[in-house]
Order: sequence, then C-alpha cells, then structure tokens
Amino acid sequence: MTQRQELGTNRTGIATCPRLSEEMIAGTAEFPPDAPGDERQLANDRTLHANESDRLGSVPPPPPPTDILRTALGTKRMDSPAQLVDKLGERLAFERMCVRMYEALLSKFDSRGGFPHGPTRGDLEGILLEEFAHFRMLEESIAQVGADPTVLTPSADLQATLSRGLIDVLVDARTTFSQCLEAVLVAELIDAEGWTALTVLAEQAGHEALAARFQQALSDEGEHLRNVRTWLAIAQGRVRPEPGPAAP
Repeated sequence: MTQRQELGTNRTGIATCPRLSEEMIAGTAEFPPDAPGDERQLANDRTLHANESDRLGSVPPPPPPTDILRTALGTKRMDSPAQLVDKLGERLAFERMCVRMYEALLSKFDSRGGFPHGPTRGDLEGILLEEFAHFRMLEESIAQVGADPTVLTPSADLQATLSRGLIDVLVDARTTFSQCLEAVLVAELIDAEGWTALTVLAEQAGHEALAARFQQALSDEGEHLRNVRTWLAIAQGRVRPEPGPAAP
C-alpha cells in the first residue's frame, strides 16, 4: 500500500461541471455578503481577544513542604529555572502523545497491512517501547528536580493543541498506513527539536546527568526519524529499497 494514488470519482473541483460552476460563481454577485467588515475587522477582533484573554498557564511553585526546586534549579548559570520545568512538562506530554500515536499506527498496520520493504510490526513496537521509556524517564527527571510531573505546563498545553491533528490522522478510518506515516514524520521532526532544546536547558542549569539522559533520548529519536523518512520514501516510490526481506 503506497502513496501512489489512482484516478477516481473526485467531484470536489469546479472543473467537474463547468456549467454549474459558472452559475455558482454568478451567485456570489447576486447574493453578496450581508455582514459588515472585511479581513481587517477579523484581524482587529483577533487582536482584541488576544489582549483580553489569559495566557496558557504558568509553572507552579514546588509542592510543599519543600523548596527543592529552588535548590535544584537556582543556579547562577540559569536565569529562569521555571523554563526547564516548563520544557520538561512539554516533552512529557509529547512523549505520552507519541506512545498513543504509535499504538494507533500499530492498529492501522493490523487493519490495512504494511508495504514491501516497509516497517514490520516489530519495528513499530520497538519504537513504541522507546517512546514509553522516554516518558518514564521524564517522569523521574521532573520529580528529581522537585517538580510535579502531573502538572500541565504552558508548553505542554501548547504541544497538546499542536499535535491534535496528528492523532486525528492516525485514528481516521479512511487513512492508509503510509498516509499515517506522514503524520508520524511530523511528530518525529517536532520531537527531535524538542529534545535538542531540553538538553541545552539542562546543561545550562548545571544538570549534566539529566542532559546526558536527554542526549541519549535525542539519539533514539534521530534513529526514529531516519527510519520513518526511509519508510515513507519507499512507500511513495521516491527511492528504491535496499535488498532484504520485505515486511509481512
């Protein structure tokens, strides 16, 4: 199952029926918009709502009765220790999403099947387990710096909204396995960038041990990204697969 599409009865374009298309376009002149304003009014309204709204949230103080967060993160090398906690929460939320994403991809594999020289079910399960291991490691890391891993930080809230469409693609009954790989590719690109930023923040905060763990996770994600890129290129016929056993 590849991305090379076949011709079908797609009637979404106006060229399908020129006569009716001309009538539809003529109707826009007969029935113009009856609401005042234009795109400038929309821009003004967005600005007004943005100025009146609250922000996505904040990083809470450390749980009582300790102030370990200030002790653990209050180093001279980091001006904003809350930023590290915010980004730790972001990666925790994103890794949770990645686990669910690969679970959905496995379901798609089971229902639709793979393609020659694409990933096996074992390949996908291996990535899923690594994503879950990253999630557990982040839980430990957040607790280690004295923060609460159950908190939805502002960056975690943002990532939840950003990634919502990716899950929608994977659970859509109409999408193919290779189409779902496109959504996975987007997630892996975001993940690699996020781990890079988190590693730098940990180093700046003086947490060399945490930075080393994050660097290993970044290495894992780099391998995930290379694999997904290769599988998608094969599915779309952009590259010739290397000789070897095909996926069942």
